[in-house]
Amino acid sequence: MNTNREFLMRRLHSLLGIIPIGLFLTQHLIVNHFATQGVEEFNRAADFMANLPFVIFLEIFVIYLPILYHALYGLYIAFTAKNNPGHYSYLRNILFVLQRYTGVFLVVFIAWHVFETRFQVAIGADEADFNMMAEILSNPFMLVFYIVGVLTATFHLANGLWSFLVTWGITQSAKSQRYTTYFTLLVFIVLSVIGIRALLAFV
Repeated sequence: MNTNREFLMRRLHSLLGIIPIGLFLTQHLIVNHFATQGVEEFNRAADFMANLPFVIFLEIFVIYLPILYHALYGLYIAFTAKNNPGHYSYLRNILFVLQRYTGVFLVVFIAWHVFETRFQVAIGADEADFNMMAEILSNPFMLVFYIVGVLTATFHLANGLWSFLVTWGITQSAKSQRYTTYFTLLVFIVLSVIGIRALLAFV
């Protein structure tokens, strides 16, 4: 692959992982968290999101196309990239490996989640409400699958945020990268708690 082209594709992959995908994941988890306040509150929040102006345009160009590019190019990176122990620490190389593994898992998880939810709504087989998620998560296997999916997604975002800040030259010193590690760990914990609380509220 042409070096300049690969550089631009990697930058785009990095950017899309945060904007809009990371922002969408955060918003999605927060909306789901309304389930902790009861059926009506969740349904009201979900209905508001489903009836945003130009919702189809937003879904295609702000969610699906960015996720599709990020997923496909991420798979390419996952199966071609190598560790860099001479430049990064042992921990960072472990996290890089986990980033690849979680990325591969998320391709499967997101595809299944979209099929179980958005696709069912599109064909008129179900409604995107509290009952939909409660029925899905009534299966213990699916509950575990979704918990792993949430933890995988929040880790992938948090660790990807660290890489984004380094890739785009925002954190260059060892000190700033160390502080960013603490910050991204906090992001992972907070989003994981929000996501798992939401899942358990459906059970």
